[in-house]
Amino acid sequence: MKPYIRFISGAINLNNFSIKDIEHLTGIKAHTLRIWERRYHLLLPKRKDTNHRTYNNDDLKALLRVAQLYHRGKKISHIAAMSEEEIKAATLASLGSAPFFIAYLHQLIEATLDFDQLRFERTFQNMLVHMDFDTCITQVIYPFLHRIGLLWLTDHVIPAQEHFASTLIRSKLIVATDGLNTPLHAANHYLTFLPEGELHEIPLLYINYLLKKNGKLVTNLGPDVPMEDIAYFVQQKQPTHLLTYLITQLAQPDLSAYIALVKNRSGGAQVLVLGPVAAQLRHFEGITILSSTSELETYLQHH
Repeated sequence: MKPYIRFISGAINLNNFSIKDIEHLTGIKAHTLRIWERRYHLLLPKRKDTNHRTYNNDDLKALLRVAQLYHRGKKISHIAAMSEEEIKAATLASLGSAPFFIAYLHQLIEATLDFDQLRFERTFQNMLVHMDFDTCITQVIYPFLHRIGLLWLTDHVIPAQEHFASTLIRSKLIVATDGLNTPLHAANHYLTFLPEGELHEIPLLYINYLLKKNGKLVTNLGPDVPMEDIAYFVQQKQPTHLLTYLITQLAQPDLSAYIALVKNRSGGAQVLVLGPVAAQLRHFEGITILSSTSELETYLQHH
């Protein structure tokens, strides 16, 4: 039987990934990957002129399957002795048992690398059979986005695949939100938006889902919103809350100045800020900083 660890050596080079990229996507430390390469001949990566390892799409997919089994407690020596088909069968079998978040995550990454919409959709539907929508987003989709660089990173490794995945996830969030009842007489009206220059709207779409799920009236202006548009809406509709999500400082390098401007244009509405860089604003008076969507849900239960 042909060993699985040899089959990727002749793969077509579709993308070049560094060993750090592989570490980020699989959750396996670069040092561990180097040991596996030496001890088990697990991968035969190409070498650049600088002698740095480079991996292609097939290398990555192979390592995702290896990582999936490894994270579930299977010894690397046993995995290295398996054939390609045996590893594929084992990774598919792992989808049916808990904990299975990592298995779904890897399935989504593989589908994304291949632009395989049918596989992506089937994986998502299978997830919804085993968990509710909120768990699906927080335990699988967020880590998935984190790994491929959609949510927190600015150095996009595979931009075409990221746009592919983002579009599919965006549609899921919109459909789920549309399926919730719209409150007719809500006490609180939330205006949600991303700063001008910020285009990554997946977290904001999930926040809109949570707001509507908790019976709040929501108006979402979406990504890349000029301050003038926010001020005009506030003047016309007098929302009770303004909520934004700050992913990086690239769109608004001076966060304090930006939030001060939002506060100034809020018309007295409560300003809520979430996101990875929101913690930098904890010194700012008169706004509410929430470090996670779970904190947001707690806040919504009391306001």
